[in-house]
Amino acid sequence: MKVPKEDGEMKLFHASVEGAQHGAKGLDGFLSFAKKAGAAGCQPTNFMLEDGKGGFHSADEIKQMFAEREMKLDGVSAHCPFWVHTTAWTGSKTVRPFLPANMANEAPEAIEAWAEDYILRLLDHCAELGVRVVPMFWGVAFGWEVATGYPWGFWKGADYDLIAEGDQRFVDKTSNIRDKASQLGIVLAHEVHPGTAAMCVNDFVHLVEICDGDDVLGVNADPSHCWEGESWVDRFALLAARIYGVHMKNYTRRTGLPLRCMEPDWKGRPMQFTALDRGDIDLVRYTELMINAGYRGRYLELMGADTAPLVVEAEGAFEDLDAISARGIQFVRDNCCFEVAGESFEKGMGAEKA
Repeated sequence: MKVPKEDGEMKLFHASVEGAQHGAKGLDGFLSFAKKAGAAGCQPTNFMLEDGKGGFHSADEIKQMFAEREMKLDGVSAHCPFWVHTTAWTGSKTVRPFLPANMANEAPEAIEAWAEDYILRLLDHCAELGVRVVPMFWGVAFGWEVATGYPWGFWKGADYDLIAEGDQRFVDKTSNIRDKASQLGIVLAHEVHPGTAAMCVNDFVHLVEICDGDDVLGVNADPSHCWEGESWVDRFALLAARIYGVHMKNYTRRTGLPLRCMEPDWKGRPMQFTALDRGDIDLVRYTELMINAGYRGRYLELMGADTAPLVVEAEGAFEDLDAISARGIQFVRDNCCFEVAGESFEKGMGAEKA
């Protein structure tokens, strides 16, 4: 990507923060926290936009809240409703935390219908807000057997084929949502993630193929979910052309422990999220990969912005959430939103020029 020059250098990114972990603050409290911590923008969740009456706060009201704090609206995080929509058919209880109380015990078909309606309304609202990037992830469209991997990976028998059935299920269930996103010029940025419809590069490429190359199928890059054999370098180099969102998150793996063990307490889990400057990932190198991937150009073209967000999602099992998140924002602001050279350092080498 050719970088425009301003005195030889410029900034491509700004520090932002994701709202999921801060849901209890509400939108007003989240904006105040983000501003105080040093973020230039933030990415609220769909729940933060709700008005408590089954709808959403008006776009004008939300825009005013951002304008008053001089904050950028860097997309809307909508992982939860998409998870509900593409997982409800399994009857899984994991969808219940993200449902209104009156829907929690409804039949899977009713929950799925509710979720689709909610998502379609949310996409209309995003378009009204000027949001064209929606980070999310597709749920367990291929079933829990496929999502859990080996040894259930034989996928078909004399009278079933879990992959073929999942292909048709995914195409059919997501059709209306993908059509709506396409009409509105919105990219649905899937976070490649264990236990979702696309857990690795090959899975995501497969979704694109069965949807005939649908342009609304984007990627929300998050390196902290690359802990089962596929490095973040390989994953996002291969998916570069589809990256429209970037989360900044870090993790560590505790050696000698099985990654899939049943451990409900984060403090005991083999894979733990960490402070951004203390994990296994070099997030400055990750930022450099996002530059090479052309993320900024795609984001700016879609959103009409002047810089692209690096969206902090700092969390850990031990440190206070607000403290670790605020330090994460400051780490990204001070280390990853660096001035990018407009020309090679080699230009000034050699004999003195007249």
